[in-house]
Amino acid sequence: MTFIEEAIEAGRGIVALVAGRRDAHRFFDLGPGGLAGSMAAFFIALMINGYLPYLVDPSGSMGPAWQNIMLALLLFLVQVGFAALVLRQFGRLDGLMPYVVADNWASFYMTLVSVVLVFVHVPGDILAVPLGILILYIEINISRLIVTLNGWQIAAFLAGQFAAVLVGLITFGMFFPGTSVGV
Repeated sequence: MTFIEEAIEAGRGIVALVAGRRDAHRFFDLGPGGLAGSMAAFFIALMINGYLPYLVDPSGSMGPAWQNIMLALLLFLVQVGFAALVLRQFGRLDGLMPYVVADNWASFYMTLVSVVLVFVHVPGDILAVPLGILILYIEINISRLIVTLNGWQIAAFLAGQFAAVLVGLITFGMFFPGTSVGV
């Protein structure tokens, strides 16, 4: 399967996740090949998110692009690490690769949605809450439909992801104090 074909299928998977369809997993390649494709999608999204602020605000008030990219990479690594720890506690480490694949594709498509909304001049302040809710909903459905966790496991998994973001942000702030980055 080519990257474009995989991206189209993953897009269908994201729509299935948003719709809450139990067969959402069938749209993702949840093996090592799918992990590679999803990582390519993640890095594309990473570069878009790193440089998009300069297309919107060339004054550079969001900090250097490399800082945005480093922050996103740090958050990704910490989140994957915390996901592995939590899934290991559940005896479900087998769910790590499917989680990363689906989450990477979700990041890719949320980035594309954000780009479209930025270029049609929808203010970011208006988007923060609805997009945040949509991201949370997708994460719940990834945990529920792709990783197949039960209710309390989903709550613990999401708490671990939230803790990972906090640890990542604190760590980044220690290395780059006083920086302003677009998250």
